[in-house]
Amino acid sequence: MAMPKAPQAFPRTEYLRRLTAVKGEMERSEIDVLMVTSPANITYLSGYTSKSAYVPQGLIVSLKQEEPTFFTRRMDAPAAMHQMFIDNNRVIGYPEDLIANPDRDGFDTIIDFMHDNGLAGGRVGIEIKSISAQTTEKFKVRMANAMIIDFVNGVHQIRGIKSDLEIALMREAAANADAGMTRAKEVIRPGVKEADAAAEIIAALIRGVDEKPSTDVSGFFLCASPRSATAHIRWSEDFFRQGSQINLEFGGVRHGYISALMRTFSIGKPSDRLRRVHDAEVAGLEAALNAVKPGAICGDVAAAFNAAMKKRGLEKESRCGYAIGIDWTEPTASLKEGDRTVLKPNMTFHLMLGNWIDEDFGYVISETFRVTEVGAETFSKLPRIIFEI
Repeated sequence: MAMPKAPQAFPRTEYLRRLTAVKGEMERSEIDVLMVTSPANITYLSGYTSKSAYVPQGLIVSLKQEEPTFFTRRMDAPAAMHQMFIDNNRVIGYPEDLIANPDRDGFDTIIDFMHDNGLAGGRVGIEIKSISAQTTEKFKVRMANAMIIDFVNGVHQIRGIKSDLEIALMREAAANADAGMTRAKEVIRPGVKEADAAAEIIAALIRGVDEKPSTDVSGFFLCASPRSATAHIRWSEDFFRQGSQINLEFGGVRHGYISALMRTFSIGKPSDRLRRVHDAEVAGLEAALNAVKPGAICGDVAAAFNAAMKKRGLEKESRCGYAIGIDWTEPTASLKEGDRTVLKPNMTFHLMLGNWIDEDFGYVISETFRVTEVGAETFSKLPRIIFEI
């Protein structure tokens, strides 16, 4: 019995639209065939979200073929057949003897395929940052008649502007993030284990809302006193206490698309310092959002935030946001002064205002937003407050 197709996140026409855009960029770069290895870009072009990038895999896009061909470990091939919009015959699983083999690996199967199908000459695009130097050299040696072209940000840049269908998924993901944060308000109490609270919050994230559950868990961070100055730890074996501050960051996920959210909690009355930082950060957040409009640049948004903070005697050392969509970050644009990326409608960003000020103090708040025709649309419906327990 053939592996059935899962319900697709997008119609076939959406994937073909994306492939057409990528092929257009290939033609501009005079590339005949492209090997996509970034997991996020593979998701974008095929719908595949299984976690198989721990071994070599690649999506081969040819100007001469409507659908791409995917190569992965044989045990992961059924997942690709299940999730990808492409014909099952275009999923090729390479054998187990290529796993932990010092001489050959899955990329050799891709190179063999390219030789067998007349694709090993001409100009071949590769996402070189997504593979090792050793693998890059393998392609150059085994495909000596080809010119290897670095297609480093070709697909990433196309992903930067979302379709309305993608925006709809990100709104669904944001609703699930809101559900997780709402559950946090219910379970964070003195005497509760951090691990138990995390379990409840993650369960709410996965269940989601409106019968549209999260399809993954991504970037869950719970940093409570005395660890409020940390940015990227999960949870500890500790308990919440009266007076604890809890910084939460996580995202809802729908078919690879993430809407991130950060909020700060206080068990008991927030300290004067926390209140002062919060007020300054919210003022900066609102100034940043007011600076968002088509034609503005990323640096304008950051400058607006930084100016509002400085008026209140505070600064944020790290950037104040980045492009987001499939996976937590898209490597295309940062909300920082000096980034001259022009904002366009349906670009999406995480306005990430986590501020780790001293070794014993930090604060978080954020919004995921899209650029509209006139400004910014934030996806979360939660208030921008310190949640007092």
